[in-house]
Amino acid sequence: MALKGWLRAFTPASFPYVRFFAALLVGTLGGWIFARSNLPLPWMLGSMTACTLASLVRAPIAAPGAMRPPMTMIIGVMLGAGFTPRILESVGNWIPTVLGLVGFILVSGAACIVYFRRVAGFDVTTAYFAGMLGGLVEMVIAGEDKGGDARTIALVHSARVLLVVLTLPFLVRLISGAPLGARPQFGVSVFETPWLDEIWLLGTALTGGLLGHILRLPARLLLGPMLVSAAVHTLGWTRFAPAVEVVNLAQLVLGTTIGCRFAGTASREIIRILVLSLGSTAILLAITAMFATGVSHVSSYGQVPLLLAYSPGGLAEMSLVALSLGIEVAFVAAHHIVRVFIVMLGAVPVFGLLRRL
Repeated sequence: MALKGWLRAFTPASFPYVRFFAALLVGTLGGWIFARSNLPLPWMLGSMTACTLASLVRAPIAAPGAMRPPMTMIIGVMLGAGFTPRILESVGNWIPTVLGLVGFILVSGAACIVYFRRVAGFDVTTAYFAGMLGGLVEMVIAGEDKGGDARTIALVHSARVLLVVLTLPFLVRLISGAPLGARPQFGVSVFETPWLDEIWLLGTALTGGLLGHILRLPARLLLGPMLVSAAVHTLGWTRFAPAVEVVNLAQLVLGTTIGCRFAGTASREIIRILVLSLGSTAILLAITAMFATGVSHVSSYGQVPLLLAYSPGGLAEMSLVALSLGIEVAFVAAHHIVRVFIVMLGAVPVFGLLRRL
């Protein structure tokens, strides 16, 4: 039934093809400019930036959510390809970093809630769920159920991901001095890829999507394919990696859909939320840097891996940055998964407890 519903979303009556192709053109232009300028993750960040700017001027663009699933699955397969048997041996070293993550969630969540309540002037419920570092959909549903402003919560979380993803790669490059430019780093060209690799890509993506649905995983279309891809690579069954063109296309669509989240919203409202989110993003990045520095002294991981593991951006986006830098993707992805689980399980009960105090 879910597949039928997804396919139905592509009927001419439901899918805005003209506005979507316009968005892709805008995103492609942004990606090309970023690539020519040798900027980080050009096809994702460039398309995201261009589509956000286009939304500000009320350009007729749109990127329906139906376009995101297949691209998300490809990203999941690509991230899983970075897993190796050696990673299993390092899981025990994650205990201090996961404990640090719990502290980070508590401190950053409290700071953002106070900021949105005192500075932004949101009501208590909206400020609380806007300040939680969970998934956008989960926080919007929970916040609306408790009487918060669902539109404001959605815009704040969209702006948070947008701003963190845009700024953190530059911060990482500034701190580490590592190149994070436009050079292809995700595999060979599609014209050089063996046909068997394409079968592995399709098979792991579809199997992972089904597994994620059966297990009801959070971000199931990302985590399912990532887990299946990680399993076949860790077991040594294959060493395939998605072709450069496929990965770039996935990043282009991912960036375009994030940038188009503001499409149809009044420019004044977009600017207001972005300005408010600049403050909360600055607070979050400062706390992220503080915890990354502190935990790096009591763990075997350095400041940069911890910055990516704790950063309040999206799982897919931060994992892509980690992959670009040659940082252990499993480490970064696992911490983002733990963060989402903790917030999903604890946000509503803690809110109820606070309201009773």
